[in-house]
Order: sequence, then structure tokens, then C-alpha cells
Amino acid sequence: MAARLNLRQQDQTRSAIQTSQLVNRLQQYALGEIPEIEAGRLRAIEILLRKTLPDLSAVTLSGDADNPIVTRIERHIVRPSD
Repeated sequence: MAARLNLRQQDQTRSAIQTSQLVNRLQQYALGEIPEIEAGRLRAIEILLRKTLPDLSAVTLSGDADNPIVTRIERHIVRPSD
């Protein structure tokens, strides 16, 4: 069997599949398709999703009136192919 040329791509694909499985589980719960998720399991899903998906947060920094510095940082979810 030939060696894999792009191990990073393989890891990214595996991570995306696992993340989508967690999101699917939460969607099933939110839509009432499954009765409940135990508190410990729900917390574990939350922790794992924080590590794999960005949380759409924005930060704005600004300076004083005499010397204004304005910086804006935004995070957006994009498709992995972009």
C-alpha cells in the first residue's frame, strides 16, 4: 500500500466528519428527534465544538481621543475549501 502524501488533509477530513456528527446530534436534540442528552455528554460536545468551530465573536479596540487607534477583528465561518 502506498504511503499517504498529505497526512494533514486526512486529519482535517477526519476532524470535519467528527464535528459534523456532533452538530447533527445537537440538531436532533434541538428538533426533538432524540429525547435528551445527558449533562456530561452535552458538556463534552460543547468543549469539542469549541476546539473545532470558531465562535462568531467580534472584538473592537479603540484608542484615546487625541490618538485614536481603531482595530476591528471579525471571525467568520467559511467553507474549508475557501
